[in-house]
Amino acid sequence: MKSIPKGTIFGHPSGLFTLFFAEMWERFSYYGMRSLLVFYMIKGFLGYNDSKAYAIYGAYTALVYATPFIGGMLADRLLGARKSVVIGGILMSMGHLLMTVEMEWVFMAGLAFLIAGNGFFKPNISTIVGQLYEEMPKRRDSGFTLFYMGINLGAAMSPLICGYVGEMFGWHYGFGLATAGMMLGLAVFTLPRRVAQFLILIFAFATAGLMISLQSNTFQLVVNSFVSLGLLVAGGVAFAALGRGGLPKGAGEARSPEAAKRKVLGVVRADWAVYIGIGLAIPILMLLVARNTVTGWILAAFGLAAFVWLIVKAARSALVERHRLFVILILMFFSMLFWSFFEQAGSSITNFTDRNVDRVFEETTVTEDMVGKTAPIELNQEQLGYFQDDTVITLTYLEAEREKAKLRQVDKPIEEWRIQEGHVGMGIGGSEVPASLFQAANPIFILIFGLVFTALWTWLGRRALEPSTPAKFALGLLQLGLGFAALWYGTTMADSRGMVAIHWLLVGYLLHTTGELCLSPVGLSMVTKLAPSTIVASVMGAWFLATAFSNYLAGMIAQLTGVSHGEGESMLIPPPSETVHVYGDTFGTIAATAVVCSLLCFALVPVLKKWMHPEVE
Repeated sequence: MKSIPKGTIFGHPSGLFTLFFAEMWERFSYYGMRSLLVFYMIKGFLGYNDSKAYAIYGAYTALVYATPFIGGMLADRLLGARKSVVIGGILMSMGHLLMTVEMEWVFMAGLAFLIAGNGFFKPNISTIVGQLYEEMPKRRDSGFTLFYMGINLGAAMSPLICGYVGEMFGWHYGFGLATAGMMLGLAVFTLPRRVAQFLILIFAFATAGLMISLQSNTFQLVVNSFVSLGLLVAGGVAFAALGRGGLPKGAGEARSPEAAKRKVLGVVRADWAVYIGIGLAIPILMLLVARNTVTGWILAAFGLAAFVWLIVKAARSALVERHRLFVILILMFFSMLFWSFFEQAGSSITNFTDRNVDRVFEETTVTEDMVGKTAPIELNQEQLGYFQDDTVITLTYLEAEREKAKLRQVDKPIEEWRIQEGHVGMGIGGSEVPASLFQAANPIFILIFGLVFTALWTWLGRRALEPSTPAKFALGLLQLGLGFAALWYGTTMADSRGMVAIHWLLVGYLLHTTGELCLSPVGLSMVTKLAPSTIVASVMGAWFLATAFSNYLAGMIAQLTGVSHGEGESMLIPPPSETVHVYGDTFGTIAATAVVCSLLCFALVPVLKKWMHPEVE
């Protein structure tokens, strides 16, 4: 490959910050859609129950991480990483746009376009990041952590904007904003440098202003202001970086441009064959999402093929490359376990937050002197689990009343309540934080602690004390287990209604985040560092394929917490007192499993560290 010229800013290639913003807006679109997906399937026109929604969610997220194996191979052999990123961005924009249409088959088509697009986008933009550090390998880990912060800045913004708008004003407005985010990310990556500079700065200010306006209480104002500040700082740095050259022209170019022009079977050019293949793949992906039980078998076949391919490559390689590929395979296994637990965030933890976490900052509470009186009460989550006469207030009841209020063009449902002794202590009024917004907790914690971890690894590295990559994996699993232990303990401390204090959810997310910072950025960096240069994109795709298994498994684990009954208008969600320990028992089992796996990984650290051959540059 040609040498890639590059300027630097803050000791990192200036092109990193172009990729930072392109990936940030792509992740804004993806996580904006994800923050709404389970709620949309359950509460929207589809009316799925928990089990069906989790199964589709698991199949979708699994396929999202399966297709990068194919996209990586096509980039390696035909298209190049740069062109593949553009193809992926176009497909994902189409997918997000289709999500705004209220038809089930169009909904499935939208998911299919997102799956196909992610296959081209995700492995190849990470590969380009790795290429930028060929001349400065010691900064690779910190560079990937900065890139990972870009991912999480987008992931933090999306629930605060797409999630809030989707829950408060309509699902399709949320999906529409996700579409705009994807198109903006594609524009930053493809348009001339000066135009990209303008877009980055203008939309940083516009989005920051939007986040400040989309809030209804002090808690949301503080959170949204923090993320807005982070966006403005990132926009300023990216603007300056592009002024020093931005992404080099050679980054992500095809290894053999002539390969894409060769005809397949003497009939059609190879690149056009890829486009035809995408068109044929869309209906197949739609069926795989809808008939998600088949997806597991497909993933098993792809996984076995990828495993055999890596073993064959290792067997045919020299000793150092063979050992390094074995390290990738072993850590791939631990990564798969990590993400199968971590990805409960978009499914079971999301519904747990919606149904069993107290998210209301109430204005006042019912007192004893109010007993026997009748008063108008604004219905919100504070009424869950309480009885009004013989009717227990469930989330199903609350959602129905909210829909009636919208039809009456009233902001919030208000009912006349006959205050009884059992109501003493019940919250009244106030502001309810939408459940989808808590999906921003993990990326916000990454923004807070990402640079701290980067500085920590650098500081320890200078003193020859930095943990090895396998040790970081073990630390990540341990903290993930402790995070689920916090969620489990929170359920044991729930009030009489079955509602859990908000701080247990935040402690759980915090520990998940510190675990992720130990494992995920160095995992991507390890693949680009240890894999042979001729197959690095394909190995990156195999890495994401392992993550696909974990997402499919995550969907199966989430089904253990399924508590809703029926579908459509007949669906019923039980009161929180009946669901809290269903979630708690599952989270406790996950906690114990993750801790045991971390101990096993710690035991393997000496062997894996040796097989990485750090003495060989």
